[in-house]
Amino acid sequence: MKKICLKLVASKIFEQFIVLVILINCLLIGVETYFTNTLIQSFQFIALIIFILEIIVRYIASKNIKEYFGSGWNVFDLSIVLICLIPPDIFVNASVATTLRVLRVFRVFRLLKTNEEIRLIVNVLWKSINTLFYNLLFFLVFLYLFAIIGVTLFKLPVSPESETKTYQNLQEYITEVPNAPQISPDPYYNLSETMFTLFRILTGEDWTDIRYNLIKASDKGLVHVPSWVITAYHVIWYIISAFLLLNLLVGAILNNYQLTMNEHKK
Repeated sequence: MKKICLKLVASKIFEQFIVLVILINCLLIGVETYFTNTLIQSFQFIALIIFILEIIVRYIASKNIKEYFGSGWNVFDLSIVLICLIPPDIFVNASVATTLRVLRVFRVFRLLKTNEEIRLIVNVLWKSINTLFYNLLFFLVFLYLFAIIGVTLFKLPVSPESETKTYQNLQEYITEVPNAPQISPDPYYNLSETMFTLFRILTGEDWTDIRYNLIKASDKGLVHVPSWVITAYHVIWYIISAFLLLNLLVGAILNNYQLTMNEHKK
């Protein structure tokens, strides 16, 4: 029995068959977001049986329990199958059952180990986690500093007393230059909203509109900073975040990619 399982695990036909089942399974999960029928449900059940049999075969082919669970892919497969075996009816909260059903689609990640180049990319990302973590900390430091500056300088007046000049200017400002979209709050309302605004600027999403709106607010006396400060703030942040910090991230990944490729060639 063990010899048969070893041959199956080492067989390319077996691996290709499992890949085919995974592809069809994930495709049908997408189809189920539109409709479902008995045929689709029957194949999903058959696919689940195949995945259970695959786990059994790989377990028998392993030397011991430690070797089986020493493979991250085996643990991943077992986790997904166990999730699929949980009956959704046992949960009172429907959202929990829905979440568990959605997790089935993560089986498509199994395809990452079927191609050598893809496996190298996964190894690169895994090796880059430590570097990415420190890059993230570096980014968060700048994000926090600029967010504090943004709230301090650019926060619009909150609920000024009616019949005052500030109130009238604020109403005119809201009418003339509404936020985009109009349902959004003041982009520099508080620290968390400012952090999101800075992330939005990083993506290049309408950051020039934010600048123009603030210049209009400055002209109306709602924010007490000159227009050149507004421009400098946004341009400096965009340069630091979009060019320097992102390039550090890309450089770290490329460096690890080169190291991984050199190890692979050796």
